[in-house]
Amino acid sequence: MNITIRPAAKEDCARIMELVHELAEFEKAPQEVTVSFDHFVESGFGKNPVWWAFVAEVSPGQSGTREIVAFALYYIRYSTWKGQRMYLEDIIVTKAWRGRGIGGLLMDHVLEEAKAKQFTGVMWQVLDWNAPAIAFYKKYNATFDAGWINCNVDL
Repeated sequence: MNITIRPAAKEDCARIMELVHELAEFEKAPQEVTVSFDHFVESGFGKNPVWWAFVAEVSPGQSGTREIVAFALYYIRYSTWKGQRMYLEDIIVTKAWRGRGIGGLLMDHVLEEAKAKQFTGVMWQVLDWNAPAIAFYKKYNATFDAGWINCNVDL
């Protein structure tokens, strides 16, 4: 199996969105994905991108060509206490390719990118019932903070 981790390209957006929907199904919230495809593409590859991503490709994929089987999408968050930090919005490996080290390769690239850009850290959220993800993050000595409550306002 030949795995390549590379920065996402505009042409990857359709596959990334398929994986976003797969993640939403896994998290039992498919109705929560309301972003339009055009907005997603513009937000990552327009004049003022607000997100960046890495994709994992395998060769050969099921179709006999290179296939994107995972991605990690991040953006920059600013902390008045810590400065610029990377926020890892999503990391997903499609179900058929889990357990083969692809998530670790992506996470390693995310951490390398954060160091290269001199961010002060990497942050993310994980659902409290997602035991496999929690175990994965513990391998990176991640700290878990139950003292904060997530808040948001939908507009």
